[in-house]
Amino acid sequence: MYRKQHIATVSVVMILIVAALAAAETTRKEMHFKVGRRANISIVNQYGPISVKPGVGKRVSVTATSYSGKVEIDQSKRGNRVSVVSHLLQGADADSGRVDYEVVVPMDANVTLHTATGPLHIEKLHGDLLLEGSTANVDVRDVSAGRVHVKTLNGPVTLTNVNDAYVEITSVSGDVSLHEVNGASVHVNSSSGKIHYDGEFGEGGQYSLTSHSGDIEAIAPSFASIEVVARSVQGRVDNDFILQPEHTSFVTRAGSAFAGTVGQAASSVNLLSFSGKIHLKKREQ
Repeated sequence: MYRKQHIATVSVVMILIVAALAAAETTRKEMHFKVGRRANISIVNQYGPISVKPGVGKRVSVTATSYSGKVEIDQSKRGNRVSVVSHLLQGADADSGRVDYEVVVPMDANVTLHTATGPLHIEKLHGDLLLEGSTANVDVRDVSAGRVHVKTLNGPVTLTNVNDAYVEITSVSGDVSLHEVNGASVHVNSSSGKIHYDGEFGEGGQYSLTSHSGDIEAIAPSFASIEVVARSVQGRVDNDFILQPEHTSFVTRAGSAFAGTVGQAASSVNLLSFSGKIHLKKREQ
């Protein structure tokens, strides 16, 4: 009985020691910068999440939480540019090199985020956005009136409620989901990832969804106003809309290619794949 109690006591002590050492390694650093209109904010973080939200006034606040002594936080401000970089020291890995960033910026700020593992999250901004990652989940929501550029290798990308924007997404194998994304130009290109669009194809824009081998699903309301072209060389192509036919540079064949207009054809829509399936679906009311 005594031996069991002794073992239990030693175990508890060891757990407390490990927890204390971990807490001692955790460092929280806060940085504040005063900026002007349309400031450029750059965060480079090899490992760990970056979350960016709007604040009040012309101030940038960055809170960085690191979990070991194998990473340093470098910061600089030159004119209207703010840069924060996670500097990895020798021996750092995905765990010891992790830094969690919480960033508050003016609503009109231009933001650039670079990471390997992420995730990356931006919301409610009106400036230009550039997000790059390898396996990072990318989540952009409630933004407008700017340019949104996303580049990933195999991390999934989700855009929600993006309006009056220029959108360009490039991914090797990550799935891309667009929900209520409208603008003058919306281009998505993925080698093997799936592409899902659910919106109105509004704003009189140009929409291009292209995947070499991934499936493409585009959902639009019955009142959509689009000129649409859909082709897949080896995959099946389906359409739920009644189209007014148009002359094309290729032969339209049921199940593999179609082209035509719906309504006033205010927006241009291109759905292209080599071997993936394509489906233009009518949203159920």
